[in-house]
Amino acid sequence: MAHGGGGELTRQLLAERIIPRLSNELLNPLMDSAVFDVEPGRLCMTTDGFVVDPLEFPGGDIGRLAVCGTVNDLAVMAADPKVLSLALVLEEGLEIELLDRVIGSIAEAARQAGVVIGTGDTKVVEGRGSGGGMTITTAGVGRLKDGMRLDPGRIVAGDVIIVTGNIAEHGLAVMSARDGLAFETKLLSDVAPLNGLVNRICESGADIKFMRDPTRSGVAGVMADLVEDVGLSIELEEDALPVSAIARHTAELLGLDVLTVANEGKIVVVVSQADADKVVAACRADELGRDGAIIGRFTDAQPGLVELITTAGGRRLVQRPYGEDLPRIC
Repeated sequence: MAHGGGGELTRQLLAERIIPRLSNELLNPLMDSAVFDVEPGRLCMTTDGFVVDPLEFPGGDIGRLAVCGTVNDLAVMAADPKVLSLALVLEEGLEIELLDRVIGSIAEAARQAGVVIGTGDTKVVEGRGSGGGMTITTAGVGRLKDGMRLDPGRIVAGDVIIVTGNIAEHGLAVMSARDGLAFETKLLSDVAPLNGLVNRICESGADIKFMRDPTRSGVAGVMADLVEDVGLSIELEEDALPVSAIARHTAELLGLDVLTVANEGKIVVVVSQADADKVVAACRADELGRDGAIIGRFTDAQPGLVELITTAGGRRLVQRPYGEDLPRIC
């Protein structure tokens, strides 16, 4: 608890464990705020809180998740991420070695994304509670790209839906490592910074109408939101869904629908039919989008519904989960 008291131990914690790994000219002065220059244009800002159980999981940890989640929220708005803030709430008894690993992951993810941690805060709280040892809150600022017109109001019947790769891997990987349910699997979380992939998509020449990362509630949640926003229906093709065999089998074992499981390294993109091949090609030219695929399209059927055309030729309704199928995953 003394590490969170604001005295010498707090200073040591920052100086020995955190600042050396995240060092940059914005953070090093340790002032109350970071002052930085940005190019002329419109700015985009996001904020997010991260809780995950366990804190480390196959393919990542809460630190990588926090950086990538914030970067991706900016990227899917067609913004170039620049600077992040980082607030750590550490529970009494958290192992210093675990903190070291998480800070290392934060530094590496920030390097991959080309962003800096410009400012932050650290608190220590009593006891081991529902936080699982650590929670992280981030905010991010980016500059909007010129010429982009992301607006679901532009979507019309016939437009297609693309997902940039295999779905459901993050949520299933976290579940595979959870106490009381842990089992052996080669499944890894897909958590990754997607701003490079988004740049490829935006530079493809396609007229991008909508992008979103399907985190909590998965692809199903994004589809339900779109149907409500645009007043059209959506048809998804089960045969077209990019799902690895191991993810499909794991979901079946757990009784989960891959469409409702969270992703942390995928994007849902909506474009016209004429531009679909450009976006798929852009995805497949990037390591993080190599399994990109067209998964469905908008129709003018009423009332607005999301339907999955199954491999057997039938149809079933796709709905967002009512609550949390998988708690504490992002």
